[in-house]
Amino acid sequence: MALEVLLTEKQIAERVRELGKEISNDYQGKTVHLICVLKGAYTFLADLARTIEIPVTLDFLAVSSYGKNKTSSGEVQLTKDLDMSIAGRNVIVVEDIADTGLTLNYLLNLLRSRQPSTLKVAALLSKPSRREIEVSVDYIGFDVPDRFVVGYGLDDNQQYRQLPYVAVMD
Repeated sequence: MALEVLLTEKQIAERVRELGKEISNDYQGKTVHLICVLKGAYTFLADLARTIEIPVTLDFLAVSSYGKNKTSSGEVQLTKDLDMSIAGRNVIVVEDIADTGLTLNYLLNLLRSRQPSTLKVAALLSKPSRREIEVSVDYIGFDVPDRFVVGYGLDDNQQYRQLPYVAVMD
């Protein structure tokens, strides 16, 4: 299967630094609690956390809506919940890609019910053309076309996550 590089390692690193600076400015004097949506966002989370210049705490959750398919089933399942309470915290959900909005909408509703002080979303990639449910993404790395992307944490049946760039699969 041929891969076409869409975003280089350098482009991603530069944009992640910009997002880290933006988050640091927005939360000056506060601690931000980053929640990584596993597995796809782990690389983005690690790089983003290192660029944020204010105190950061981390937690992880996992959801599934794709299974082994290339498109979302529309049914979201929580497969790993948070380890700590988010009540009263400044929470940023760190997501690999904002696609249909179904998963993000599910997560935001779930997390809002746990009473964080603030709740925002940082997504490395956004595919606005695929939105079925409008969700607010506060920090967007890149808007991408409606093509299947892999690399930098994103996968195709657990393959390609380790690539340092984002590529399109043909």
